[in-house]
Amino acid sequence: MTAIMIFHIRSKYTAVGRKEIIMFFYLYAIIELLAIFLDSGIIPTANVSYPWFATVYTGLVAATYCCLLINGFVGFQFAEDGTPLSLWFLRIACFVVFGVSFFVAIATFKGFAGFSFSKPIGLWIIYILWPLICTVIYIVSQLILVFRTLEDRWPIGDIVFGTAFFTIAQVILFAFSVTICDAIKHYIDGLFFFTLCMLLSVMMVYKYWDSITREDLEFSVGSKATVWEVKDPLLAGGPSLDYPEEDNISSYHGGPPASLVGGVSGQQLYQGGGRGYPTGAGY
Repeated sequence: MTAIMIFHIRSKYTAVGRKEIIMFFYLYAIIELLAIFLDSGIIPTANVSYPWFATVYTGLVAATYCCLLINGFVGFQFAEDGTPLSLWFLRIACFVVFGVSFFVAIATFKGFAGFSFSKPIGLWIIYILWPLICTVIYIVSQLILVFRTLEDRWPIGDIVFGTAFFTIAQVILFAFSVTICDAIKHYIDGLFFFTLCMLLSVMMVYKYWDSITREDLEFSVGSKATVWEVKDPLLAGGPSLDYPEEDNISSYHGGPPASLVGGVSGQQLYQGGGRGYPTGAGY
């Protein structure tokens, strides 16, 4: 699903904030790919490499929410979208957040620099509190954007559904995960439904962005062929013009021979008995 969304975003060549929002989906794709190895037990928790993979995962999660937060302000045009200033600000900000989160996570796992896994306050801030702050700011900023700049109110529905899926995901993971795991005899737990709801919320982010952006058809070079509706009857090929009946009749369609001079055809002009030239004329 993420690949499909990325493909459609890339096809909207002239949409506002295309390069900025696609970075969010790239980060989300990497997170989900890495989660396969961490959540499914492919990398055992007792393995020496597990803390390092978990650290990278934590840093990417924090950077992804940072990317979402900055994308929330792209529509306000503080910096023109797609320019080096906008893109490099986004990249540097995400890299800084990733670096800070990476350090806090590995320091908590290894127990150095004043951090301890028995009191993971720093890890709680970057993994729980930071995503919540970014999500709330993004939602509020987009509601302001819709109410102040857009005439269409339908994108609010995408925001509401995305918020609902995000909230349900957090509730399932932190409140009902153990209950679900025991009820289904440990086949799956709340993390399965958490991942599904988070995917739906990310799809609502795409749906919202797609609904508020429009392509400039003059410069669009998308892969889909544009179907143009022909308004001119001449171009449409239909005889819908109200021309006089005699204008539609020619010598090729059973009408009288074409007239050249004074309403008389050339054939009539040179025939005898008409307004022909004298017989003795040497022409």
